[in-house]
Amino acid sequence: MTYCVGLLLNEGLAMIADTRTNAGVDNVASFRKLHMFEQPGERVIALASSGNLSITQSVLSLLNEGMPSPDSDELETLHNVPTMFRAAQLVGRAVREIYRVDALSLEEHNMRFDVALLLGGQIKGRRLRLFMIYAAGNFIEATPDTPFLQIGETKYGKPILDRAVRYSTDLYDALKIGLISVDSTMRSNLAVGLPLDLMVLKRDAMRAELTFRVEAGDPYFEDLRNRWSEALRATHQAIPKPPYTTRKV
Repeated sequence: MTYCVGLLLNEGLAMIADTRTNAGVDNVASFRKLHMFEQPGERVIALASSGNLSITQSVLSLLNEGMPSPDSDELETLHNVPTMFRAAQLVGRAVREIYRVDALSLEEHNMRFDVALLLGGQIKGRRLRLFMIYAAGNFIEATPDTPFLQIGETKYGKPILDRAVRYSTDLYDALKIGLISVDSTMRSNLAVGLPLDLMVLKRDAMRAELTFRVEAGDPYFEDLRNRWSEALRATHQAIPKPPYTTRKV
């Protein structure tokens, strides 16, 4: 299990991914799930992954090696696709190719073909975009009405994002809210954990403004966790108790 979130805002894009993988209580490890494909001044693309680690690593390897372009004999990679839409199509094709190769053997071993990916970024002269790619290779796109997408263990962090994130939200405020959503997920699910990888991309900047790994004991993240817990306790204590009685209706 994992938790990744992408936030597409008027000011830019923020993405966060945890690193925990879990194949049982005695087999917990960390693997990077947020991958950057950057050519400063020309393109910045980030890919976050969740699901079966062998599948996500195979998809990533195929994307790095390249797939035949539908327009030429050249191999298409995230370093040379002309648009973000074509990038989402490429990732979807890679997912379907891994399914074609591996799905039957996985089913024979009672394993589900489990993969989901977030793809965000901008190519020079094109729009900043954020997509979520499903196990079938199809995808949806974030919009101003729905400015965030999640994959993995989404249910614990979603209420915070629903209440607090708008398309107009300040980029670093949104990053803060995203980190709170990750912390809420970590509190309720041991399969999500530190370190966290994050990136911030300003619209039209063509260079990631921030790439950072939040390690265990990070002072800001520890302070954020403590402040959020204290704020929740103070808020619920400030709300009057329900006026309901034991009278039956």
